[in-house]
Amino acid sequence: MNRTRLLLIGFVALALGAIVSYAVYRTLQTRTGADTAPGVEVVVAANDIPVGAKVAESDVKLVRFPAADLPSNIFHLKTSVVGRGAILPVARGEFFLPNKLAGENAGSGMQSLIPPGMRAVSVRVNEVIGVAGFVVPGTRVDVLLTGNPSGAPDQQTTTVLENVAVIATGQKLERNTAGEPQLTPVITLLVSPDDAQKLTLATTQGKIQLALRNPLDTKQQELASVSTNALYKGLPMAAPAAAPRPKSTAKHVVKTPAVPPPSVYSIEVIKGTKREEVTPK
Repeated sequence: MNRTRLLLIGFVALALGAIVSYAVYRTLQTRTGADTAPGVEVVVAANDIPVGAKVAESDVKLVRFPAADLPSNIFHLKTSVVGRGAILPVARGEFFLPNKLAGENAGSGMQSLIPPGMRAVSVRVNEVIGVAGFVVPGTRVDVLLTGNPSGAPDQQTTTVLENVAVIATGQKLERNTAGEPQLTPVITLLVSPDDAQKLTLATTQGKIQLALRNPLDTKQQELASVSTNALYKGLPMAAPAAAPRPKSTAKHVVKTPAVPPPSVYSIEVIKGTKREEVTPK
């Protein structure tokens, strides 16, 4: 009898311990879940996406993040990203942001990199004109022109465009990741419609040269053209031609200068102590 009672008491104790343990576990789970903010699904890159590439279905995935840690302009749906062109490189695992994607229905490739109101114009270059291959996408250049303006005998060099963005070298839309120079026969510049006309005309008027700029140097300078004589010391600078005076249609009356009247003079006559002046007739 005592043995049966002891077994019953032990069974009841085990049951109560199990019930208390389960209650404590549920309480801890509830508190942990309350302290953790619910996650929000956002669209991130599943692969590295280069500039100009079209975002495919396989390039995106949904990942859950705490809402408090997310920027305000991210995408939550795959359909908002798939099919758009990348205008900036997107690394694997990175958020898709509006400033890294072309507008909807803007396509992909180079046309997606051209902002509204701008134009892409290509110019033929060589190793010298392209600054030994260091003119790569993302850099900025000045465009210089050397020629004979209006049939002048001496050549002149002038700066046609300043601080122009390079968007492509050949068919490459992004620079080499190692920063190596890229030799190519064609470079594409991003210019305004007015500058596109100047650049196109400059390629037919003489020889162009690209001058690489520091990307932080955005100062515009009003530079005068440089002629051949300015390169040699001791040579006289070409004087600007005087503008011809306009011919007047009015008739001028030729005036003859008036003859001055004869001057009157006198002769002083001295007789002893007397002096007198005599005016000849």
